[in-house]
Amino acid sequence: MYAIVEIAGQQFKVEKGQQIFVNRLHEEEGSKGSTKVGAPTVAGANVEATVLQHCKGNKIIVFKKKRRKGYQTSNGHRQYLSKIQIESITE
Repeated sequence: MYAIVEIAGQQFKVEKGQQIFVNRLHEEEGSKGSTKVGAPTVAGANVEATVLQHCKGNKIIVFKKKRRKGYQTSNGHRQYLSKIQIESITE
């Protein structure tokens, strides 16, 4: 069984036991959270997840250049992420 849930402003298709990376959540590591499923919500449906760790994503290099102008600049970015595990999906 799978469910489509909205976590931190993004939608994910999740299954029981799956581990996914989402944008940084405010919950502490090891805490559990539950979400309502569906739009409009499905009565009785519930998804429970555990925050495993907070981490950073891979570095992305942003490079800008304009031809023949002598302009170039480089910038890096690492997104803050949370790794969560889906514990259960109930109907």
